[in-house]
Amino acid sequence: MIRVLLADDHAMVRSGLQQLLAVDADIEVVGVAREGAEAVRLATDLAPDVVLMDLQMPGTDGVTATRLLTARLPDAQVVILTSFSDRDRIVAALDAGAVGYLLKDAEPEELLAGVRAAARGESPLHPRAARELLSARAQHQRGAASAPLPRRSQPS
Repeated sequence: MIRVLLADDHAMVRSGLQQLLAVDADIEVVGVAREGAEAVRLATDLAPDVVLMDLQMPGTDGVTATRLLTARLPDAQVVILTSFSDRDRIVAALDAGAVGYLLKDAEPEELLAGVRAAARGESPLHPRAARELLSARAQHQRGAASAPLPRRSQPS
């Protein structure tokens, strides 16, 4: 059984996710949080296998909550579930300790597969998020290649 904690500030999203995950026999929603600090508290008490974390929430946001949660529970697999696919947010979330990044416009089957993948220790990434990461890496490599080489000191 994969134990899942949901963290999202929108009641409709929380309810929809609970209903979607409840249909699956190998997934159990063990807790629901309305904001990041609550997600950290619940995760500490409930020790879920996977945390589906929204990024933009009142109070403690998803990036901060992910950083706090993964520091306390290194075995918890945090998967960001958001509507934002910009490079800075993706990188910030992954740097904070998230293992995956899914978008809310994903198909239900993709979300279920992402939860299962995270529980297996894999990193589910929405194709748009993966594209942004690859683009950021390529841009970084181009910048590094065009940087001047350090001067060598002349032998005396």
